[in-house]
Amino acid sequence: MTPPADRPRTIDEVLAEARSRLHRLTPEDAEQARGRGAFVVDIRPAAQRDAEGELPFATVIERNVLEWRLDPSSDAALPNASHDLEVVVLCQEGYTSSLAAAALQELGIHRATDVIGGYAAWRALLDDAPSSAGPPTTPPS
Repeated sequence: MTPPADRPRTIDEVLAEARSRLHRLTPEDAEQARGRGAFVVDIRPAAQRDAEGELPFATVIERNVLEWRLDPSSDAALPNASHDLEVVVLCQEGYTSSLAAAALQELGIHRATDVIGGYAAWRALLDDAPSSAGPPTTPPS
């Protein structure tokens, strides 16, 4: 939805546009993606990870450097950065991650997406699932 030229867009409009380009994942879908090798990225700031805990399998890349770390043409790119990399971006509740995943898609990382409900939803799924592999999340500090 494009607003009239005489008014700026709202964050709700920007978010809706970003999400219209994504195939967003439920926490269950995200678990399946992880199982097939998707690169899970936690973009939450350190204070939020300290307060809420972490998923031990997620790679922390804070939001302010995400594009530089995943753009394969960047001098700061991670070794696995690729335009074909399946990236699952995670924030606390699934808002900022939608904007971040859309930004990655704009860089040509066409398999970037995010998790509906974010870390909170994925953590709830994992915490409710029986596991013999130990705790599914790292507890808050």
